[in-house]
Amino acid sequence: MEALWTRGACSAREIQETFPGPKRPAYTTVQTTVYRLERKKAVRISKRISNANIFEAVVSRSDAQSTLVDELLGLFGGRTKPVMAHLIQTGKLTLKDIQEAEQTFRELNKKKGTPQ
Repeated sequence: MEALWTRGACSAREIQETFPGPKRPAYTTVQTTVYRLERKKAVRISKRISNANIFEAVVSRSDAQSTLVDELLGLFGGRTKPVMAHLIQTGKLTLKDIQEAEQTFRELNKKKGTPQ
């Protein structure tokens, strides 16, 4: 998906070539993954050149991230505290991240007219 989001429409070969050399997955692995994403309606064939299909993302990065976060929170019964605690303990959530989240929270509350 990253290749399609950053480069736009690509063939399975072009997607495979976006991976770093020594750990690059086999072409058939990428091809299988892309066709599975197509069945799930995350990508679609935008055109065909000779015998190569050109794929494009149907799902935006933002929508995919929202879905994944919602599914992750679902594993925790909708509670954010365990996720936040883990991010803090592992150093993946910085003070700057928290400050940016607070600013976003304030802006959303202003739009809604909710007191802070």
